[in-house]
Amino acid sequence: MFRKLAGTYKIVYNSSMQKNLKIIGLSGTNGSGKDTVGKLIAERHNYLFVSVSDLLRDEARKRNLPVTREVLRTISAEWRREYGLGVLVDRAIEKCQSFGDTYVGVVACPMRNAGEAQHLQELGGTLVWVDADPQIRYKRIRSTNRGRAGEDDKTFEEFLAEEQAEMHQSGDQATLNGSAVRDRADVTLTNNGDDLEVLVADIDKTLCFVAN
Repeated sequence: MFRKLAGTYKIVYNSSMQKNLKIIGLSGTNGSGKDTVGKLIAERHNYLFVSVSDLLRDEARKRNLPVTREVLRTISAEWRREYGLGVLVDRAIEKCQSFGDTYVGVVACPMRNAGEAQHLQELGGTLVWVDADPQIRYKRIRSTNRGRAGEDDKTFEEFLAEEQAEMHQSGDQATLNGSAVRDRADVTLTNNGDDLEVLVADIDKTLCFVAN
């Protein structure tokens, strides 16, 4: 629950918050396969996968705004200023808690702000950085099966420039800072292939497995 106090917003957790809820935060470069990794963890280890980008997309549509990466960046910064830097982590946790004891944990993706990464780790969560070769990642984001034409319709040069903008903070502490998140990561997963069985093995080996 999010409460406004003395002109600022403060996170107020439900008193029944599961003390043993496991949390994994995924971050990484665009097209590295973060969602795929998160969904594989969810399917294999009874976690709830929460795309925080989808939460932002829903908000953009409510405001009748185009669903572009620039719009999503703006909304995420607004939420962090209003509700605290860890707001997206908190909303992912709340969504998981709404299912009661159905899931052993939550996978929140992506973490793009140093403050939310820190918040996740302070709650006992594990932060995973996912990466891949830029050419491979660009080919993935251009794939028609992603269904994000408004976000991914760009040249390779534009793709790289946008990535650099998201990797380095360009405003206050509520804005994106991918490099700072990467530096806080507990583990790194390289995902250059397209074989899901290999990826599953790499996930389990990299996480050792934290979900068990």
